[in-house]
Amino acid sequence: MKKVAIYGQSYSISAEKEIKILLTVLEENNITCYIETAFYNLLVKGEILDKTYPTFSHFNQLDNSFDFMFTLGGDGTILRAVTYIRSLNIPILGINTGRLGFLATINKYTIKESIALILKGDYTTQERTLLSVKTSPESKDIGELNFALNEITIARKNTTSMIGVTTNLNNEYLTNYWADGLIIATPTGSTGYSLSCNGPVISPDSKNLVITPIAPHNLNARSMVISDETSIQLEVDSREKDFLISLDSRIATVPENTKVFLEKAPFTIKSIIPNNQSFLQTLRSKLLWGEDTRNETNL
Repeated sequence: MKKVAIYGQSYSISAEKEIKILLTVLEENNITCYIETAFYNLLVKGEILDKTYPTFSHFNQLDNSFDFMFTLGGDGTILRAVTYIRSLNIPILGINTGRLGFLATINKYTIKESIALILKGDYTTQERTLLSVKTSPESKDIGELNFALNEITIARKNTTSMIGVTTNLNNEYLTNYWADGLIIATPTGSTGYSLSCNGPVISPDSKNLVITPIAPHNLNARSMVISDETSIQLEVDSREKDFLISLDSRIATVPENTKVFLEKAPFTIKSIIPNNQSFLQTLRSKLLWGEDTRNETNL
């Protein structure tokens, strides 16, 4: 490891101790650290740094010469960090200073130990599927960030009335969901919003997607697991002129007559897990002990 990127959000500066530990350990191993510009400015303002660091502020300022990206925060921080990595194949490692850690798996109390394992190559890499979306007509609100690691959600806007979401799979009609909305989640997103709407938990290495209705009018409507090779076409019937499409934590407003096309993104995100941890270990600690998963994308 020679060069890494570091990303955090505004609340992460409260984790001053963890930030300093991370930077110290990396510098002790002669690793150059690039810090995301907005986060770097917050650290400077908070007088947390004792030296200057190179920065980055856009996807175009990173490349595959970076060995890793470290994030400080919760799973929502990783979701935002993905917009900088995109198709660059930079492995991502999350230090959990937030409330959840399905993605941000490094405990803030074991930073030194975890990085030592990473430096020795004592880790595994998980390929995480993303979803991509296209609309007709094209939505300027979505733009180039037309992908999501957790889920893409269709939701009502400015109304308490349900919306109808006509759903086709591989150009074959499935059903018309009458609900508050519809979630299409990756295996990564199966432990997020979909789960809180009674969707199943899917292992990260599964080649599947999950369709989960939000508060459906039809009580027999259930989540459906499909192959991640499936193309999904959606049309919305609403009393309002617009509806919402959310891509993880990013929200776009689109006209009611917009057609939505979803499919597996042409790239994956590489998630790093030290060999002293596992998905099942995280699942037991986060779900079976009753922690709240509904705020995952808000971290």
